[in-house]
Amino acid sequence: MDTVSPEQPTPTLAVYQRESRKTWSLIHTDHAIVYPTLGLVNEAGEVAGKVKKIFRDKGGVIAPADREALKQELGDVLWYFTQICTELDLTLEEVAAANLEKLFSRLERGVIGGSGDQR
Repeated sequence: MDTVSPEQPTPTLAVYQRESRKTWSLIHTDHAIVYPTLGLVNEAGEVAGKVKKIFRDKGGVIAPADREALKQELGDVLWYFTQICTELDLTLEEVAAANLEKLFSRLERGVIGGSGDQR
């Protein structure tokens, strides 16, 4: 039976599929935050897809119709984001204020660029 080992660092896809399943478990998602989180990711993906096509097909020129389409998708992003905040008992204002506080702290410390949540 094929297994993953140091001698075979790149498994076949069949081996990967079988072995990766060992790390899987069914997680019940009977919680109000699940649907809006999945919706947020979906809508953010739609925004990204439209932006990708603007750069791929239109040389990065955002036409009025593109702007309107992006506005619609961003409205959907906002709706899902708002529902998540509501489920977490957070106001949009407190989330925005916390974000600005974090960003200005990073700016003042010269770490606005880079990566990592704790910079």
